[in-house]
Amino acid sequence: MRSVFMTVKKWFCMGLLALTGALGVVSLTIAQDSTSDPYQQIEQVTVELLETIATHKSGYPENEKAYFDSLENLLRDRIDFAFIARNVMGVYHKQATPEQRARFATTFRSGLVETYGRGLIGYENQEIVLVKAGEVAEGQRRLTVKQEIRSADTVYPLEYSMARKKTGQWMVVNVVINGINLGKTFRNQFVQSAQRAGGDIDQVINGWSSEGL
Repeated sequence: MRSVFMTVKKWFCMGLLALTGALGVVSLTIAQDSTSDPYQQIEQVTVELLETIATHKSGYPENEKAYFDSLENLLRDRIDFAFIARNVMGVYHKQATPEQRARFATTFRSGLVETYGRGLIGYENQEIVLVKAGEVAEGQRRLTVKQEIRSADTVYPLEYSMARKKTGQWMVVNVVINGINLGKTFRNQFVQSAQRAGGDIDQVINGWSSEGL
C-alpha cells in the first residue's frame, strides 16, 4: 500500500509542477480578473506559483514555514480542498461530526501543501503543453482542463477537473494523472484506514499526515 501512495505522491507533485512548468514553454498573458475563465485561472496560478517558489527557494529549508504558508494562501482559493476532503471521507463523511469534518479538511489541506511544497521547491523545468483551451459555455458548471507533461521519452496526460462556484470562480476539484484518479485513490485510502481503525474517524485523522502522505 505504501508503494502505491508513494507513486500517487510523485504524480500529484507532477500535477502541481505542471502548473509551474509552463515557464519557458508559453508566454502567459493574464487578465486582471481570471476567476471566470478556468484556463486563465490555471495560467494565473502558474505565474504566482513560480513567483512563490523563486521567492523562497534560496532560503529553504530555514524558511519552510513561511514557504508553506505562502503556498497555502495561494492555493486555498484555487483548489477546493473542502470539497475534495469531503469526497475523500466518502461514506464516513456522514458519520463524522462537524468538528471531525472540519478537522480533516484542515489536516488534508495542510498535509498536501506541505508534502508537495517540498517537491515543488526542487522544481526543474519540464515541457508542459495545454492540449486545448476550449470555449466556456454560458451557465457551464464543470469542465476539464487538459495538459501533457512531456519528458525526453514519456508523455503523461494530466486532467484538472474544475467546477464553477456560486461566486463564478472556477476551482480545481480533482486531478487525474496518467489515468490515476487522485480523488478516488485518496478516498480508498481513507476507507481502508477507517476499516483498520474499526471506524474510529479520529484515529484516521490523527494518522493521516504520516500514513497517507
